Order: sequence, then structure tokens, then C-alpha cells
Amino acid sequence: MKTVKVWDIAIRIFHWSLVAAFVTAYLSEDELGLHVNAGYVVTGLVLFRVIWGFVGSHYARFSEFVRSPVSVISYLRSLRSKHPQHYLGHNPAGGWMIIALLVALTATCVSGMKLYAIEEGKGPLANTQTQTLIPSAEAHEAGEHANGPEAAGEKTWEEIHEAAVNITLGLIVLHIAGVIISSRLHRESLVKAMITGNKNTEE
Repeated sequence: MKTVKVWDIAIRIFHWSLVAAFVTAYLSEDELGLHVNAGYVVTGLVLFRVIWGFVGSHYARFSEFVRSPVSVISYLRSLRSKHPQHYLGHNPAGGWMIIALLVALTATCVSGMKLYAIEEGKGPLANTQTQTLIPSAEAHEAGEHANGPEAAGEKTWEEIHEAAVNITLGLIVLHIAGVIISSRLHRESLVKAMITGNKNTEE
């Protein structure tokens, strides 16, 4: 057995920072300022991960872990055998899970910023001509929304944002399940590896 450095420090900081930022955003829905700032952190982290997926270390690059559907099916079938396929970096299923999470998080962030622009007239997607539909917290609680196309647009983006969040949560549950199953089958701690950056291998 030898120890191999798999996850670089940037990936490890990104991973745990994203966990903290997403949890903060999810739990602070009623605290607009904190919710928005946490959302910006998530947005920045997602942008970083996309860039790092092209210029980062070997195991962090998309080219290393985004494999064909055939490879994914082959890997999933191998899990039923006594000797499942093993990968130092992301396995084929885990690789596509990373892509799905990045897409879902992007949809969550963009829809959140659009909703913030419509409701508060603020943020990077705000139009200087857009007027705030909810002039005060009291009006929001009382349900005093403006009528017309803008209100309909607000409702649409609200639904998109909520759907994106729910999809993200579902993917997170699947991701955690995948980590647990993979850790048991391969007799390694993927959580520890994401903390230390190291994995043990016989190769």
C-alpha cells in the first residue's frame, strides 16, 4: 500500500466551503441579507470549480473523471461483484454527479439572483429600470404583491428557484449515499480523503 495525493488543497477548501455556504443559504431563507451573501459565496465557488475543472490538478480536471455513459453503466454493474472497479479520483458515476450538482447549483444561484433583482431591485441581474415589487417586509408578509407581468415573472422565478433548490437537495442526498456505499465497497474513507487529500492504493 502506498499513499497518493489525490485532492489538492484548492479542491478540499472548495468542497467544505461549498457545504458551509449552501447550508447557510438554505437555513437563512428568512434572513435576506445572510441568505443573499451565502448565495454569492456559492456562486463564486461554483465559478471557481468550473475554472479549476480545466486548469486544476490532475484529479480535479473534468477530462479525468467525466466518462462515457458506457463507463458509468459498467462501473455500476461492477458494484454487484466481489471486485468492483476502483478509481483514485471520482468514479464514473461520481463524476457525472459532480456535473449534475454544478448545473443544479448554477440554476439555483441564477434564479436566486434574478428573484432578488425583481423583488429588491438589487444584485448583478438587477435592471436600473426595475422597480421593487415589495417595498417593505410588512407588505411581503401581508401578501401585497403587485399585479401584472412583473408579478407573474416574480412567481415564475420563485418557482424555478424552489425547484432548483429541491433538485440540488435530492442530488446531495444521492451524493452522500454514493459516498457511503463507495467507502464501504472499497474499504476506504472518502470523507477522510477529502480532508487530508490522500488515498491509499496498491497500484
